[in-house]
Amino acid sequence: MTTAIALLRRRAATIDPAVAAILIVLAVLAAAAPAQARASAIFTVDSLISILPYLAASIGLAAYAAASGADNLIARAFRGHTAGMVVMAALIGALSPFCSCGVIPLIAALLAMGVPLAPVMAFWLASPIMDPSMFALTAGTLGMEFAIAKTIAAIGMGLLGGFGMWALMKLPLFESPLRPGIGDGGCGGSKVRAPKPVVWAFWDDADRRETFTKNGLRNTVFLGKWLTLAFLLESLMLAYIPAEMIAHVLGSGGVGTVALATVVGIPAYLNGYAALPLVGGLIDQGMAPGVGMAFLVAGGVTSIPAAIAVFALARPPVFAAYVGFALSGALIAGLVYGAVA
Repeated sequence: MTTAIALLRRRAATIDPAVAAILIVLAVLAAAAPAQARASAIFTVDSLISILPYLAASIGLAAYAAASGADNLIARAFRGHTAGMVVMAALIGALSPFCSCGVIPLIAALLAMGVPLAPVMAFWLASPIMDPSMFALTAGTLGMEFAIAKTIAAIGMGLLGGFGMWALMKLPLFESPLRPGIGDGGCGGSKVRAPKPVVWAFWDDADRRETFTKNGLRNTVFLGKWLTLAFLLESLMLAYIPAEMIAHVLGSGGVGTVALATVVGIPAYLNGYAALPLVGGLIDQGMAPGVGMAFLVAGGVTSIPAAIAVFALARPPVFAAYVGFALSGALIAGLVYGAVA
């Protein structure tokens, strides 16, 4: 009996959560509402087809950056005067292909090397919000105007956190940002090397071609499953959540509503790609655009997985500053976009 339970646990651990969720939703719908199951399946397929050009562009950009070594250029953002580094780090962060968890090893290496916390915080906050892939998908799902505004919000978030951290660095609380053991081999011994020359014509190198293929396939699977789940959930939201309720609760775009979306973004945010079509559906049903902006910006930086990773890396004062800058920046982004949209 014990052996059978252990075997079931091992098999359960190998099941992809996104795929499992898709199968469960479809199975429940097929049993309880067959007509809606068919409608949801059609909606999901049609939505995936409509976003296919943007999806292909995002996957290609990410694979090209990995194969060519263009991501090595990021290290150049951390040279010079602190103020200049903060500005450059916020700009580079908004363009770098890192998610809120994937950026952690790089952050650990930068801090372990003695890079000032201010520019690191700027990069740390800006990076998860926007990148070339995210920009393409945001433009495809929410429109070019929203994508540009979210990019500006990412840069603004980085500047807020970077210069705010620069002011706080005078306090003794921030003299040692990393937890004990991180930076002396505790983070996989990661080191930031000097940028290597970028091989733009990567296809002449067999290893780089392999990197491109593996990265493209990995991102195709990752984006495909999460977007499928997102569109499936969007179909249910459109079918079962009254538009009047959405417009009443989240349609005002006032300070209270934007603040609510900022806080809700922490536990409700799945990942940047899955959140886009869900927010798009809510906006179509009456949610104020500024509320959607606050949700996406806050969730991208402070989602539960990201918060756990940051908490494991940084000392409590740095973690508190990270969360504080993220939430205040998301609130400001939502209010400003709501006022001008």
